[in-house]
Amino acid sequence: MHGDFRSLLSVSIALVIATSSVKAFYIPGWSIKSYVDDEAIPLHVNKVYSDNTQLQFAYYDLPFVCPPSGKKHAGYASGRSVSLNLGEVLRGDRIMASDFDLVMGQDQECQYLCSYKVNRQAVKRTRQLIDDGYVAEWIVDNLPGATSFVTVDRTHKYYAAGFKIGFTDLSPVTMRPRYFLNNHFTLVVRWRRAPGRSGSRGGKVIVGFEVYTKSIEKAHRDSTGCPQDVHGDSDGLEMYITPNNTHLAHQYPSSSYLPEEDDVDDGATLTIPYSYSVYFREDESIDWSKRWDMYFNNQEDSNVIHWLAILNSIVICSLLTVIVAMVISRTYRQVHGKDGTGDEGKLLIKRKKAKTGTKSPRLREKPPSGLLEQKDDADEDESSSDEEYVEDNSGWKLLHGDIFRSPQYAAFLAPLIGSGTQLVFMATGLLMLSCFGVLNPSFRGGFVSVGIGLFIFAGIIAGYFSSRMYKTFGGMNWRKNTWMTALLFPGLLFSTVFILNLFVWAQASSTAIPFTTLVGLIALLLLIQLPLVYAGSLYGFHQCQPYEHPTKTSSVPRQIPDQAWYTRSIYSILIAGFVPFAVTFIELLFIFRSLWQDKSGYYYVFGFLSIVSLVGIITVVEVTIIATYMMLCQENYNWWWQSFFIGGGSALWIFLYCVVFYFSKLNIQGFVSGMLFFSYSLLACMVYGLLTGTVGFLTAYAFVRRIYGAIKVD
Repeated sequence: MHGDFRSLLSVSIALVIATSSVKAFYIPGWSIKSYVDDEAIPLHVNKVYSDNTQLQFAYYDLPFVCPPSGKKHAGYASGRSVSLNLGEVLRGDRIMASDFDLVMGQDQECQYLCSYKVNRQAVKRTRQLIDDGYVAEWIVDNLPGATSFVTVDRTHKYYAAGFKIGFTDLSPVTMRPRYFLNNHFTLVVRWRRAPGRSGSRGGKVIVGFEVYTKSIEKAHRDSTGCPQDVHGDSDGLEMYITPNNTHLAHQYPSSSYLPEEDDVDDGATLTIPYSYSVYFREDESIDWSKRWDMYFNNQEDSNVIHWLAILNSIVICSLLTVIVAMVISRTYRQVHGKDGTGDEGKLLIKRKKAKTGTKSPRLREKPPSGLLEQKDDADEDESSSDEEYVEDNSGWKLLHGDIFRSPQYAAFLAPLIGSGTQLVFMATGLLMLSCFGVLNPSFRGGFVSVGIGLFIFAGIIAGYFSSRMYKTFGGMNWRKNTWMTALLFPGLLFSTVFILNLFVWAQASSTAIPFTTLVGLIALLLLIQLPLVYAGSLYGFHQCQPYEHPTKTSSVPRQIPDQAWYTRSIYSILIAGFVPFAVTFIELLFIFRSLWQDKSGYYYVFGFLSIVSLVGIITVVEVTIIATYMMLCQENYNWWWQSFFIGGGSALWIFLYCVVFYFSKLNIQGFVSGMLFFSYSLLACMVYGLLTGTVGFLTAYAFVRRIYGAIKVD
């Protein structure tokens, strides 16, 4: 066990250390796409999303946009879906070719797109999306269309992915909100000369894609559908159809107030004209390999906070290291004696002489020959011989016959440990690849895709550790353990996602996972992961011996005395779990902001995340050692599950942090969106808890085997 755990932990820590000091950068790609003058450039539309809801929608599924014509533009028929990887599908991407014509080097002052008629229900739906703050995402040369911002000190500008589909204001007459749809788009494509031979041949590369929106009503357009003044001010296109109260007037003839009925399908429509402008601007200040930096510039101001988070983590970890060193030093003295010369590992303590009764004579002791000599012997007895050195039978050493007794529900613990090792391997691989830039925003959906791949192929590791632990616990039905390892945790995760997916399906959201993708995920679990788990289990159970224990387990379990309140299960889990949470909570704030609060930004400081994660794992290891030692000193040998829960205890605090973040920072609207937030937060905390719980269990197992291997039991 020592060798397996040390190898797994050392490889994980070595990989993280090798990458943690690297500030995250991204690999620009294996091939740079360059364009020559008059070459068509495809523009793809993706989806709309909002910080106020968890529901996304495909762009062409919106009821107010120009439907695709099917004509070819830059070699792509509009409306045709682009091939997506697994991560893109799971994150709700629905990328399709559009009808926008972009030609390298050719500016277009105005290009008419279409005029689309919408009914009352479509107008109402549009108003809802505008009110929820939905943002659209378009893509050119793998760059998302961005809204440009300038810092307060005006020293540099940065991008926020996406652009608003509309805006609201208050009517100066009625003081009621009005909703305006952005129906004219100014596209600014920034380019520079391509590097290498392609540039010498006139090739150009795209280094920026900006979208500026405007709302222009139909009355301010000419006969071609273009705005009369593209750059000037004009009245916006209000999403409003005069209400038809004829039905209500007949129903309530004597009422002076009639509400607006937007849902009545009386054939009334609103025509929405769409147009766009295109400008190509040369920008030699941005290298092609640095073009994504514009999306990260707004994160540079928070670097000081990241360093403070790391300092906070290191301080807490250092204090725990001192405590662990004291625990190990104390244990060493107890095992080997104060001078380090214990008798072959026997633990010796002093026992005080009884207050009453006579002291039996020592062997090989001469009888006193006189009164003075007898007095001296009596004094010597008072000073040194009143206490005898005997073998220590107190504290954690009394548990040598029960410490390795198999835990209850061992058939569940072994599969969980196996799945936890999968997560350790997956998390280490993701951090390493992210720090080296393999996983970056230009690899859209890559983080999720690679994470699933690492988890699937780590099934062989899960099978090995699970089966060997199962064999150590005395289990015989290794095939049952294999099935549980392969399906217990992944099956629970998949079932929860499937149930949540039903609610999202009902909302017609692109966040819903397609049925074919669900079938593909099941195929990955059953056709790839299950055989790998089986192979690992076969080797671990039949080719490897169970982990050896330094002491034998007695036939009669020892009675556990009453425990101090702080060593009881729930209290120790909460107290011990708070320490790793305190190490990571600052960095968690940035992750939460990127995931839930500001979806137009990208979290890409994996160098900081790797350092905090490494310190967090070390903290989990140290906290587990301290808590396990305190439990053993209380003569409680039920440490198996307790060490697992103590290692994963910080997940409880993280989930509580999610709840606080939801009510204090977010403005999520709708039952389904709130349910998705709490459900996915709970799943993420379960995954994190399983990972850290496995680290805690393996740490406690190695610690217990080490200290009990150092003593000699007669």
